[in-house]
Amino acid sequence: MHWKQIDIIARSILQMIVYVGSTIIWASLSLLAAPLPYPKRYWLITRWTHFNLWALERICRIRVEVQGVENIPPHGGIVMAKHQSAWETLALQRWFNPQTWVLKRELLRLPLFGWAIALLDPVAIDRGSAASAIRQLSRQGAERLADGRWVVIFPEGTRMPPGVRGQYHAGGAMLAERTGAVVVPVAHNAGRCWGRNSFIKQPGLIQVRIGPPIESTGRRASEIIRLVEDWIEAQMAEIDPPFTAAS
Repeated sequence: MHWKQIDIIARSILQMIVYVGSTIIWASLSLLAAPLPYPKRYWLITRWTHFNLWALERICRIRVEVQGVENIPPHGGIVMAKHQSAWETLALQRWFNPQTWVLKRELLRLPLFGWAIALLDPVAIDRGSAASAIRQLSRQGAERLADGRWVVIFPEGTRMPPGVRGQYHAGGAMLAERTGAVVVPVAHNAGRCWGRNSFIKQPGLIQVRIGPPIESTGRRASEIIRLVEDWIEAQMAEIDPPFTAAS
């Protein structure tokens, strides 16, 4: 095994130790924040995210380049992002705050970690029933938007490998149509450094592109999701082209 591979593996092990250790400590401490008002609770719990992003970038030598921060409106809305990695579930908190996530209800039952997430008022849906999930997203998402929060949605639904285009689902666009909330598309190539379900973190550059807001007022969900998909995939063709035999 080449020394560079050994170095990458060693750094990935160290990063995972930091990640797991900080999760246990932070999740335990976060439970003490339950009586606090939401803004203070959110700030305290999400320090875990910022610490782990800092540790990931320094331990695993991952750099981040972001374009389009100036496109972010000063108020909450819906973020629709490419989904390749666990990285974006953390990193979007750098630019969209306060935010809430659409996730499987089962995650909230996980000891410590799930309980801490529950304190952030996520949109917890039952993915076993598509109709029920849409109703829950529509109702809970509208409530979070009314509170001035960003609702983060991954329209592909699952993490896709680099260079692969998933099917875009219209649940988030339906929420936008119903509420009139602005939609901000986000493209990135995080899967090149932190692949889906991968323990190994590759050193390199993660490129993030935040698009111009898409107004949903007067648009149907089908048009909204088409505009989101067109913009994201046009960016992905530049920053995350399909692998070739030479790459």
